[in-house]
Amino acid sequence: MRYRLIVFDWDGTLMDSTAGIAVAIQESARDLGLPVPAREVASHVIGLGLHDSLRGTVPSLAPERYGEFVERYRFHFQSQQAAMPLFPGVPELLTLLRGEGRRLAVATGKSRRGLQQALQLTGLGEHFAASRCADETRSKPHPAMLLELMDELRLGASELLMVGDTTHDLGMAQSAGVDAVAVTYGAHPGEALRALGPRGCVASVEELRAWLATNG
Repeated sequence: MRYRLIVFDWDGTLMDSTAGIAVAIQESARDLGLPVPAREVASHVIGLGLHDSLRGTVPSLAPERYGEFVERYRFHFQSQQAAMPLFPGVPELLTLLRGEGRRLAVATGKSRRGLQQALQLTGLGEHFAASRCADETRSKPHPAMLLELMDELRLGASELLMVGDTTHDLGMAQSAGVDAVAVTYGAHPGEALRALGPRGCVASVEELRAWLATNG
């Protein structure tokens, strides 16, 4: 077993939520009378922390109005959240990996409040030994999330694998000196992910399971 710790991104990697997030961003901008970002722009910032996301999608929004945007975003996102599914095979994969003796963690652009809601809705909380959220440390692609998880769980960079669907995830892994696998079914296109040279690039949870069985 090469990787004793596997760190997953949440949105677009474990949960099929990228379309809902993009819509929530667009509707929030519309509510506040701001230019509505294109779907590609709204999708690109998924995984970043709040301020980085807002600077990327609604650059004309004054920082003192960020709270207004967040309020509208939460309204639009939470109205959809209960209907957002996990990607097929996610619960089974997490159960398998834990059964193999691996430790699992989450590194997400969500707030702690948002991640707790998602874990409660999905019932996946028991699988994860630790987690980091964007409102409690440095945002991706800064390596802080992974460095803190390694420190907390007392594991080295060579024992960790990052799994994510965005270039932000892969950039964080590179900066932390850890291996990464990209999933192409989430927010960012496959060609952008492959350009960052991950150890693997998979198109489904089943392919991820097979990759881990062979390479992990």
